[in-house]
Amino acid sequence: MKLGIVGLPNVGKSTLFNSLTKAGAESANYPFCTIDPNIGIVTVPDPRLDELTKLYDSKKTIPAVIEFVDIAGLVKGASKGEGLGNKFLSNIREVDAIVHVVRCFEDTNVVHVDGSIDPIRDIETINLELIFSDIEILDRRIAKTTKSLKGDKSLAKEIEVLKKLKEELEEGKSARNVEFNSEEDIKFAQSLNLLTYKPVIYGTNVTEDDLPDDGASNPYVQLVKEFAKEEASEAFVICAKIEEEISELDDDERAMFLEDLGIKDAGLEKLINASYSLLGLISFLTAGEKETRAWTITKGTKAPGAAGKIHTDFEKGFIRAEVVKYEDLIACGNYTAAKEKGLVGVEGKEYVVQDGDVMLFRFNV
Repeated sequence: MKLGIVGLPNVGKSTLFNSLTKAGAESANYPFCTIDPNIGIVTVPDPRLDELTKLYDSKKTIPAVIEFVDIAGLVKGASKGEGLGNKFLSNIREVDAIVHVVRCFEDTNVVHVDGSIDPIRDIETINLELIFSDIEILDRRIAKTTKSLKGDKSLAKEIEVLKKLKEELEEGKSARNVEFNSEEDIKFAQSLNLLTYKPVIYGTNVTEDDLPDDGASNPYVQLVKEFAKEEASEAFVICAKIEEEISELDDDERAMFLEDLGIKDAGLEKLINASYSLLGLISFLTAGEKETRAWTITKGTKAPGAAGKIHTDFEKGFIRAEVVKYEDLIACGNYTAAKEKGLVGVEGKEYVVQDGDVMLFRFNV
């Protein structure tokens, strides 16, 4: 999974990136500190992997990973070259979802590029710049496809979809909210990699005081959550400065620190939960002496598709899958005991994989 981080300058974007990835991206109290995109890989915390590794005495443990891309802050007029312009947006066209960091705290020591705190205004500023960037892409695509149209009349349908998208975007609508008549049109629209087609997770950056009640008493947070709900996006509360402190601690110190703050999950866990929920993702597990591993798939994936995540040969030659629920396997103490109790299912091609399934694939190529 790949997530792109966007936001105005000085909203805590790079501080959050630093804390999530421990990549040490430069972060300072002035606009445009981030110039080149920062890229960091983060492992997805999953306690189930540790338990399975112990159970199987696995030589390796391989968690799922998320790649974060942090780009320079956008300002109003970026599409016209204001600030650093919008040239960095090309770095996040390949991401699965966008994490939009929004400032929801007052602090006279931290400059706000627009002079005051107004998260909805800030969101709309960024959204407008993403729309302008997408319109540029559509204009180029329409011109190119129109040239090819003379020799290929089947492209007329593509031009129709491109023009519909452009019209809706020019009215201030995001591409993800445009309605299409057919599955074919939807797939074509998705293939364009428009930024406003991507699902969005809003990270509301607050002070330490707002963490214990998860921002419930912060009016700015409530505005963002309402905004996210209306557009079927996700929102989570984070304190980038606290995340930065947490990132320096080992696991035991981290747990104590979170407890002292009165919070259950750190920002990374909140973000992972929000992104898995928004993108409809789950994890199945494989375990053995060689390695224990988590594999990320879309909800609704059938057994052969899950097998193909491991290797295309597994999908092509799929025969069956042996499946045991993680909780059942741990409760029984080993795979043999789970099998003897009838808790290991033998599933065929139509089996829909569930989160936490521990799977063993049988295949023939």
